[in-house]
Amino acid sequence: MKKICVFCGSSKPENHTNLENEVISLGNLILKKKLQLVYGGAKIGLMGLVANTILKGGGYVTGIIPKLLSKKEIINKEVSNLIIVNNMHQRKKKMYDLSDAFIILPGGIGTLEEFSEITTWKILGIEKKPIFLLNFDGFYDHLIQQFEVMEKYNFLYSHILREVIIINSISDLDSLL
Repeated sequence: MKKICVFCGSSKPENHTNLENEVISLGNLILKKKLQLVYGGAKIGLMGLVANTILKGGGYVTGIIPKLLSKKEIINKEVSNLIIVNNMHQRKKKMYDLSDAFIILPGGIGTLEEFSEITTWKILGIEKKPIFLLNFDGFYDHLIQQFEVMEKYNFLYSHILREVIIINSISDLDSLL
């Protein structure tokens, strides 16, 4: 494993310094393991926090951002490698192609969509790259419950919780990467 992709929010939740500390811990773990970061290319939110932690530590960061978002002054121009693509789908595909594994941090609907797509690709056998879901402070509890309901109704080809590794803290990742 050489490159790890992180999907997360482009904003920071208010009054959640524990989550911010966890994201900084992830950046430090990526540095410790001598991995490269692949992420969405923004300088803001949790995205910016993990990327800047790695950059400050001398690590390598690839940011991938669509043209639409590159015009909104959120682009992180400090990254080691900046790739501008035409659209969101190309962004996800490029992130997927460049990465050996994925970590899903708390985020919004975009993060959920990215997680859903790469999990679908894994279930369909397109590739079998590891996916880690950080269920920090129970953030994804309801989503995990929804997977169980989907399975109960026979809407899943595979039991998602066998395809995705759920972790509760970044320290859980140390032995897995």
